[in-house]
Formats: sequence, structure tokens, C-alpha cells
Amino acid sequence: MMKLYSGDLSPYSARVRMQIYAKGLSHIIIERPTDFGTPKFRERLPIGRIPVLDIDGDLMPESEVISEYLEEVFPQPSLLGATPRETAHIRTLARLGDIYLMNNMFMLSPQTRVSSRNEGIVELLGGQVVRNVKALERMIGRDGFACCGRLTLADCALAPALFLIENVLPGTGLDNPVPQNRNVASYWAAIQQQEAAARILAELHRGLEERRELIRTGAFDRMMAASKAAMEAAEQ
Repeated sequence: MMKLYSGDLSPYSARVRMQIYAKGLSHIIIERPTDFGTPKFRERLPIGRIPVLDIDGDLMPESEVISEYLEEVFPQPSLLGATPRETAHIRTLARLGDIYLMNNMFMLSPQTRVSSRNEGIVELLGGQVVRNVKALERMIGRDGFACCGRLTLADCALAPALFLIENVLPGTGLDNPVPQNRNVASYWAAIQQQEAAARILAELHRGLEERRELIRTGAFDRMMAASKAAMEAAEQ
């Protein structure tokens, strides 16, 4: 049995979920681990992050690794290229989405809280996001898909990355650069209509609203403080 440990607001988890939905892998159970953020979870998986693919108790971390594994085990329908060169291009765009956009946005997201905002961090990471959206502008497909004229692993990485840019970046005081990049804006409008993308975007929106409510009520700060205290106690 396969199980994906995931979370609605985790963009890396969303990347894998979109692949699962696109491939029609309905037998993979998707759930949030009950012990996530605790010492017990880190005992099972030292990286301590989601997504994690549980294969009959064998835990596999890292979204890109999981995605490549699923393509090897379930090759049809393929989300890779018809040729090695096409596959290389897909992987390039996926890395642009994962590392150059998503990772910078992930690290930038705490800066949406005005009380603790560091303008130096916003300028550094926000500048990277803006620059890399411009790079994507030159590389993205013009037919509603990232490349190859169909859904690929590149779309699975870019959809959650662009969600973060549109919904989180303005909270740091920076403008969303997507509308100023015509090709990216056209792609973003089109990919949201794809069934697998629309499904993970709805989940991301749900997770974002839940997170905002936790922050509003102060529950998020309490959860983070409790998790930090538990981790520190476990390391002593």
C-alpha cells in the first residue's frame, strides 16, 4: 500500500498530488500525518518535512524524488517527454518552479507578518522571485502548458509556485510580477483550467485560509511554540 503524507498548504506536497491526480493513481492514500511537527515524526524521518511517500512502511522524502519514483513505477500516462531532450526541458522548468520560485517563496512567506518583517530578506528573496519569473517568461510554453503541448511534471511544479506568488507575495509588500509577464500570465490563466491543477489549487486555497485563521486567532503561534519546545526537549 502507498500513502502520501501531505498537507493542503504544502506547495511541495501539492506538486506530487497534482502528479497523482493527473496519472489517475486513485489507490494512493493521501493524508496529513498526525505527528507532523513533533519529535516522533523526526524520529521516523530526520528531514522532518512533507511530502513523504510511505511504501508499506518504507518512507521516501523529497517531492522531486517522489515524483521521479512515481514516473518510474507508473509510467503511463507519462508526464515526461517523448525524447530525452524533451524530458530534460521538462526537468529544467520543474527545477525553475521548485528551486528558483517555490523555494524562495517558501522562505519568504514568514515575511507576510508585518510585526516581524525583515525588509532585507524581502528585498533579497523577493528580487529572486521577480527575476526568475522573467526567466520563466522566456521559457514557458505558449499553448497553455509549460512545454510539450500537454501536462507534464513541469506543470506540477509551476502551478503551486505561481499560486504562492499570486497569493503570498503581495503580503510581503511586493507586487505580483506575473501580470507584467505576458507569457507567464497567459500560461497561469490556462493551467488553472486543467482538472488536476484546479484540484490542487483548491486545496492550496483551503490550506491558506485555514492558516490565516490560525494566525488570526493566535493558535498558529501557540502551535509553533509547542512544537519548538518539544523539539528542544527531545534534543537534550
